[in-house]
Amino acid sequence: MFIFSNFLMAIARILDIGLSLYMWVIIARAVISWVSPDPYNPIVRFLNSITEPVLYRIRRFIPVFFGGFDFSPILVILGIIFAQSFLVQSLYQMASRLG
Repeated sequence: MFIFSNFLMAIARILDIGLSLYMWVIIARAVISWVSPDPYNPIVRFLNSITEPVLYRIRRFIPVFFGGFDFSPILVILGIIFAQSFLVQSLYQMASRLG
């Protein structure tokens, strides 16, 4: 059973790192949007292409524009923190009980 336990531990670790990286990408996009960047810049295009699918879904279901301020990145970051606190920690605990 220790092999499955190690496998779950590895999945939890990769998921935690991936969620953390995506949270930083969301933060970078929010910060860059404050300065009105060049839309043809490759970094700006990359950040938009990787974050817009998630942010679009949030904006479609929840009206998050209040006074010209977009709250969808905040909601995505809160969702990432929830996933890290619930899903990743649950995988770690499940792996420790199996091992």
